[in-house]
Amino acid sequence: MTIGVERLSTARGAESPVPDAGERAAVAARIGTPTLIGALALLSLIVVSLDVLTGEDLRLIPLLVVVPALVSVFCTVRQTVAAAAWIMPIVVVSRLVSGGAFWDIASGVCFTVLACALGVGACSLRIRHASEIARLRSAAVALQRQILRPLPVLTDQVLVEGIYAPIEEDRLVGGDIYEVVQSPYGTRVIIGDVQGKGLAAIGAGFAALGAFREAAIREPALTGVVDAVEDAVARHNAFSAQTGEIERFVTALVLGLDGDGRVQAVNCGHLPPRLLHDGVAAPVPLLRTSVPLGMAELSNEARVPEWLDFPSGATLLMFTDGVTEARDASGAFYPLDARLSSWTRLGARELLDTLHTDLEDFSGGVRRDDIAALTLRRSSSGSRSHPLTVGADARRAAEAFSGR
Repeated sequence: MTIGVERLSTARGAESPVPDAGERAAVAARIGTPTLIGALALLSLIVVSLDVLTGEDLRLIPLLVVVPALVSVFCTVRQTVAAAAWIMPIVVVSRLVSGGAFWDIASGVCFTVLACALGVGACSLRIRHASEIARLRSAAVALQRQILRPLPVLTDQVLVEGIYAPIEEDRLVGGDIYEVVQSPYGTRVIIGDVQGKGLAAIGAGFAALGAFREAAIREPALTGVVDAVEDAVARHNAFSAQTGEIERFVTALVLGLDGDGRVQAVNCGHLPPRLLHDGVAAPVPLLRTSVPLGMAELSNEARVPEWLDFPSGATLLMFTDGVTEARDASGAFYPLDARLSSWTRLGARELLDTLHTDLEDFSGGVRRDDIAALTLRRSSSGSRSHPLTVGADARRAAEAFSGR
C-alpha cells in the first residue's frame, strides 16, 4: 500500500512535518557517542600496535578504512563523520610515513578519502530510508484505525473484545472486517470475510464497512442495514469490473442487540457463532443462511432475520474461517469446538488470548488466512455509555494494532 505524504507550503517555503516517535526512533543512534569514541580509540590502538609489530610484511592500518562503513550501520551521520575524521588522518599519515612511489601514496590517500565519504553517504541514505519507512508506517497505522476500530468497545448493550491477525505480518489490515456501531435501535455488529486477499480485498472490505457504519444508524430494520451493505458491495464490484479487477463477495454475520437483551441475526454465508454459557460451548443454530454480500442477484430469496438466545453472563464468539481452517503440520483442521469446551469459564479477553496462542501453536505460526474473532458480553444494566473505547483498554488496543 503506497500512501503519499503531502507537505503544506507557505509563502516562506515548504515546512517539514514534525517527526513522530516512530520516525525519531528510526533515525536515533544505536550506539552512544562516548561508547563510539572509546571503541574507536581502542580499535585504533590495537590496529596500530599490531601494524608496528608486523612491520613492512603486513600493513594493517589501511584496514581501518572500513570503520566508517561499519559505523554508518548503527550511528547517525554526525557520528559517522566523526569516525571518518578520526580514521582518515591515521590512515593517511601511516601511508605517508611508510613511503613509496608518489602514485602509490596518492592512490592510497584517495582511496581512504573515498571510503570515508562512501560511509558517510551510506549512513545518510540509510537514515533517509528509515525515516520514510517510519512515516509510511505511521500513516498506515492511522489509515488502519479508520478501517478497523481499535477494540475493546463498550456500548449500551454489549462489551466487544477482539483479536485481528492479518495473514501478512507486515500489513495491519487484511481481508477480514468487523465493526461495532451504537445506533438509536441498539448495537449493530458485523464480522465478515472478503473473498481473496491483497489490496483488492481491502477495498471491498472498506466499501462494506463504510456502508455498514452509515446504515447501522439510519436503518431501523437489521435487514435494511444488510441491504445497504449489499448495495455498496455491488457498486464496488461494478467499479472493479470497469477497471479490470476481480469482483468480490463478502461473507458476513450481522447482529442487532436491543435494550432487552435480545439478539437478531442476518447471516450472509458466514460461519455461525459459538455461545459459551454455564460451562457449555455450542454452535448457535442459524436456520436462514442467505448468499454472501455482493451475490444477492443470484438468489430469489430475500434475507430474513432470526432471533438468537444470548443469556446474561454468556459469551458470544464470532469469528472468520481463518480460525476454523487453520491447519497443523499434518494438514488437520483446527478443532475449535473441542478447544472451546475447555475454555468456557474464561473471561472474554482471556478467551481470545488463549485462542490466539493456541492457534499459533497448532499451526506452527504458519497463517493461511486472516484471523478475526470477536467476543460479545452483555453490558450491565446500569451501563449507558457512548460507544467509545475506554481507558487503559484503548491504549492496549492501539498498541496491539501498531504491533508491534
